Amino acid sequence: MAAIPGIGRGWQPSPRQRTTIAKRLAASAADLTTEALAEIEQRHPWFGELDAEHRSWVTLVARAGIDGFVQWFADEGRDVNPSAVFDAAPRALMRRITLHQSVDLIRTTIDTVEGQLESVVGRGDRPMVFVGIVQYSREIAFGVAEVYARAAEARGGWDARLEALVVDAVIRGEADETVLSRASALGWRSPAAITVTIGGAPTKDSAIETMRRLVAERGFDLLASTQGDRLVVVLGGLSGAAGTALSVITEVAEHFGPGQIVVGPEVSDLVEAATSARGALSGIRAADAWPSAPRPVAAEDLLPERALAGDGHARRMLAREIYGQLRDAGADLLETLVAYLDNSGSVEATARTLFVHPNTVRYRLRRIAEVSGYHPADARSAYVLRLAVTLGRLMTS
Repeated sequence: MAAIPGIGRGWQPSPRQRTTIAKRLAASAADLTTEALAEIEQRHPWFGELDAEHRSWVTLVARAGIDGFVQWFADEGRDVNPSAVFDAAPRALMRRITLHQSVDLIRTTIDTVEGQLESVVGRGDRPMVFVGIVQYSREIAFGVAEVYARAAEARGGWDARLEALVVDAVIRGEADETVLSRASALGWRSPAAITVTIGGAPTKDSAIETMRRLVAERGFDLLASTQGDRLVVVLGGLSGAAGTALSVITEVAEHFGPGQIVVGPEVSDLVEAATSARGALSGIRAADAWPSAPRPVAAEDLLPERALAGDGHARRMLAREIYGQLRDAGADLLETLVAYLDNSGSVEATARTLFVHPNTVRYRLRRIAEVSGYHPADARSAYVLRLAVTLGRLMTS
């Protein structure tokens, strides 16, 4: 130990003095522990909220800290590991109380020991004990930081593996009650609007955590896992969450790797998320066929490319939902659509073909947009509608 200010330059206590002081401290350890726990309970409400088992563990840690200081002081800081104080209680205690609460526990215990020194050691011995407490508390601070850092690292690794299992189950369509339980353990709050997004794997290790923080600020839950060169993100919107999944993914798109990002259709729970995953996977496979597509893009906006790439679900959506809705809305709408497309989008030429007024054509075009969600005057929408008509005719012939 270095020279102790206030009691002589370069002076150091002899081994005999150390032993004598250590014995006095050891004899008072039980009383010091009792005083420390009383102070902890008085200063920190969280201690009173613990159950009896966890309170007993805190008592063990407090007593271990005092005993550890006595041994550390007697051995001049040699062969004593202050972080071993936390070995007195099960590791589960570190999951029950926070790092901040652990610091409160240590600080209060040290304050109690310092306050009781007058009744434990003589006046001439107090300065060296004070210096010892300062040095020991510094070691304890490093020790508690190390304990929580190791626990966080281990928990982070376990959470990452568990999250990967949940995401893989969603992709495979194997989400069940067990998967829901695992997701809940990761902080998933069973939101009612869920989408699966697939994009390039990020190059930065911190990308997923950055995305998690950003989407949480918007009121969304996120599960993510890297699978090869792809990043799979399961996004859950909570009640009152601001924005849609597509807008949220747009905000974090820069954290994906290179390549297109496809957002699957919305479903109502995690068990049904496989439907969204299938749409996102199909969209990723077909995305190269639409190079000018926005990034990210909704899987439903890639229906033509998906259909041509062999996605049966996309073909059925085009044929049944788009073509079928137009057919059921009236033969005049479907007739007008075909004539309009065949006449290269000319309202006047369509009117002459159908022997109607151009305003009638314009009215029907607006009705087509209302029924199908696609306006024939838009080039991309016209492409979707043309393919829907072709597939609809094939499937109903």
